[in-house]
Amino acid sequence: MAKQINLKSFQEFLKSSSTGGIILIICVIVSLIIANSGAGAGFEALLASEIGADMAGVHLRYPILLWINDGLMAIFFLLVGLEIKREMVEGELSSIKKASLPILAAIGGVLAPALIYFSLNSDTETASGWGIPMATDIAFAIAIISMLGKRAPSSLKIFLSALAIVDDLMAILVIAIFYSTDIQYTYLLYAFGIFIFLLLLNKLKVKNLAAYLIPGLFIWYFIHHSGVHATIAGVLTAFAIPTTPDATESPLEKLEHILVNPVNFLIMPVFALANTNIQFESQMLQGLTTALGLGIIAGLVIGKPLGITLFSWIAVKLGISKMPKYATWAHIVGVGMLGGIGFTMSIFIALLSFSGKTLILSEAKFSILTASVISGALGYFWLDQVAKRSKVKTGLRADQPLQQDSDL
Repeated sequence: MAKQINLKSFQEFLKSSSTGGIILIICVIVSLIIANSGAGAGFEALLASEIGADMAGVHLRYPILLWINDGLMAIFFLLVGLEIKREMVEGELSSIKKASLPILAAIGGVLAPALIYFSLNSDTETASGWGIPMATDIAFAIAIISMLGKRAPSSLKIFLSALAIVDDLMAILVIAIFYSTDIQYTYLLYAFGIFIFLLLLNKLKVKNLAAYLIPGLFIWYFIHHSGVHATIAGVLTAFAIPTTPDATESPLEKLEHILVNPVNFLIMPVFALANTNIQFESQMLQGLTTALGLGIIAGLVIGKPLGITLFSWIAVKLGISKMPKYATWAHIVGVGMLGGIGFTMSIFIALLSFSGKTLILSEAKFSILTASVISGALGYFWLDQVAKRSKVKTGLRADQPLQQDSDL
């Protein structure tokens, strides 16, 4: 029964993320058009407008852009946290044998891009951006692989999803550890105390979602004021919400089902709309050949497939992991290419890396956009050619789908 729950959750996630990825692409295009039109200045002024309350010692008045990046994105990270926990309890990360391949592949896909970037940017003012090419955008990556339909084995889509989820977890840890400044430990202690309280509610088998989400808002407030990035509050809250390994719908699965559409169809598109508004300038093309641009592009386009494929190969050859059903090494290389689509999380880390450095941030965003487009195109056409070659080799007709995993 647990497998049925996993399949249903995965299918809903896949469908929503792939459609959400298409909407995300549209919002990127719209944002670029706005930024390079007469409406650009007005849009910037709108994002800089402050809203919220500031009274009785409670400071919650911030620019709209900050509410998007710290507030709405905390909900995005809440969903990511729910997905990670579900996969750890009942999915592709629920056992060492299942989890080893996506975990090791994700480690390789994080280390190689970071090392490439740092080797090109060490001892420069852009050295702090080493975390930018580490991340994979789940929505975009799944949208691209879903466009292949039955030409890609279903097990490969699950592998990509699990890899991207582990990738996100690593990015979260990097943000928490390396991109937090001026830490106020008193606020952090308050947040930790509330988190312990939520774990106690979990232990007492409290299933009311409000009992977790309302204290989660206070965790967000205290972490925001602590100097650690506020989106971490979403992950902590998610990890405290109870789930089950059987067919019974748990509070975690219920909340994940509630959030998946608003996150993919509203929050991520709004984030893209607000943060992709790059005003094209002549020097930006030159910026692609600077240490910053080369570090990001080489990290995502070369580092991601290199790290993912190499660590997967080592894991399989050592007998630690097994290949996904019906997948070949050519498929793994293609997944590595799609891993180079770093859009949402990469831009998010760029914002943390180069806050207040407008030109550098614009060049970083443009490099991320360029690398993500290249990675997405390469991954799609590579996997498409792998499917065509497989059909020729097995004697299948061009319009006949590859055999799919019977469990899916």
